[in-house]
Amino acid sequence: MMKKFGILLLLLVSLTSRADSTNLTVTATPGAAVPDGNPVGMTSTLNVSGMSYVVSSVTVHLDITGGFNGDLYAYLFSPNGTSVVLLNRVGMSSGNAAGYGDTGFNVTLDSASLNNIHGYQNPSLGYPGSLNGYGQITGTWAPDARTIDPLYSTPSQFDADPTSTDNTLANLVGLNPNGDWTLFIADLSGGGDSTLVSWGLTVVTVPEPQTWTMLGGGFAAFWLLCRRRLN
Repeated sequence: MMKKFGILLLLLVSLTSRADSTNLTVTATPGAAVPDGNPVGMTSTLNVSGMSYVVSSVTVHLDITGGFNGDLYAYLFSPNGTSVVLLNRVGMSSGNAAGYGDTGFNVTLDSASLNNIHGYQNPSLGYPGSLNGYGQITGTWAPDARTIDPLYSTPSQFDADPTSTDNTLANLVGLNPNGDWTLFIADLSGGGDSTLVSWGLTVVTVPEPQTWTMLGGGFAAFWLLCRRRLN
């Protein structure tokens, strides 16, 4: 009997080490033009509420049409104040001072991706990007994450500045997901109108590790106490 009880408790300990995740997708549909050639830009806010536990992962979905992709600068601002640069003049480099001229994005940004969106046409990186019928770049990409000034940095600085490991969506892990998430986007060069059709977040949460460790430790201690009393 004690052996069966021990097996049951070990199973419970094992189960408590597997954190059940929850996920939520929220979407905004501004359908608004991004002010052309204006660094003031525009913002759109989504509210996340009612989620338990802490952030395990965040992905961002962008649907932008028109304009010139290399003109755009965008970042995500989380409820606790952490920001992540999503787009920073994609394609801008010493060989392309204007950045990419494609018209729009229909993408998912995920820091787990190995392909950074800044160079989606760069053959030396092993890809050009795939375009759909509207000329939008599509697919799943890592956010740009370049923290240099999008207005005053030279094209060669975009070559020299690596993607910042301190500015990825992975840095949101462990945070409380509830609150306002804000997207900022600006068109920094005149001559084409971009429209923010929609954007969204998929947030996945899991219990904090110490919660599961405490539960597992409690079951184990209870089992040992029962064994001692029976012996």
